[in-house]
Amino acid sequence: MAITAEDDLSVLGDAAVTYVEDGMRVGLGTGRAATAFIRALAARFAGRPARLSCVATSEATAKLASSLGLRLTSLTDAGELDLTVDGADEVDSRLDLIKGLGGALVREKIVAASSRRLVVVVGAEKMVSRLGVSTPVPVEVLPFGAALCRRRLEALGAKPSLRVAGVAAFVSDNGNHILDCAFDGIEDAAALDCAIREIPGVVGTGLFVGMAERVLVQDGKRVEVHRRIA
Repeated sequence: MAITAEDDLSVLGDAAVTYVEDGMRVGLGTGRAATAFIRALAARFAGRPARLSCVATSEATAKLASSLGLRLTSLTDAGELDLTVDGADEVDSRLDLIKGLGGALVREKIVAASSRRLVVVVGAEKMVSRLGVSTPVPVEVLPFGAALCRRRLEALGAKPSLRVAGVAAFVSDNGNHILDCAFDGIEDAAALDCAIREIPGVVGTGLFVGMAERVLVQDGKRVEVHRRIA
C-alpha cells in the first residue's frame, strides 16, 4: 500500500502528542506536519474528545479536526492555551521560523502568541543555517494596500510576488492577499519582522521570532528535540 504524506510524518505526530495532557487547551497548526499531529491526537483521545479543547489555526484544520472527532472551541472562549503544535517552512539554529506557505500565518501567529508553549514539528529538510535563503517570507496584506506594501517591501530588499490560486489572487481565511517575499538570506529576523509590520496595510508576517519553545525534527524514523536557549 502506498505511503501518504501524512503517514511519512506519523512518527513526528506520535512524538508531539506526548506533550498533550488531559484537560489541556490545545492550538492545532496547519500543514502536513501539523496534520500528522492532529491525527495522532485524535487517535489518542478517541472516545473522550471532551477531555480537550482545541483551537484551529485555519478553516482546513478546523474541518480536519472536526471530522476526526476533536472538540473545537473559539480562541475567545478558550482564553490562554496550554500548548500549540504547528509546523514550519524553515527553522534556524536559534529556533526562529519562517511559516505561512500554507497561507495561515496570521491565525497561526495569533494562536501561538496565545499559548504558554509552542512546539514546532518539522522534517529534517526544514532545518537551515540561515533563514530566507531558499524560502520566501509570506506577508499577509490588505488588498486595498497591496500596491503600497509591495513598494515598501521592495525598499527593504524584498522581491515580493503576489500569491495566486489558479488564475486569481490567493485569498486567506481572513480575506486578505499574501505577498511572498524573496530575500538573499535574512541577517536579523527580529528587525526585519518589525520593519515589515510597520508598513501600513500589512496584517502579519511569516517570521516567528523567539516564539518556539522547542522543535521536534524527524529524520527517518528518529525524532530529535531541539530546545530554545533563552
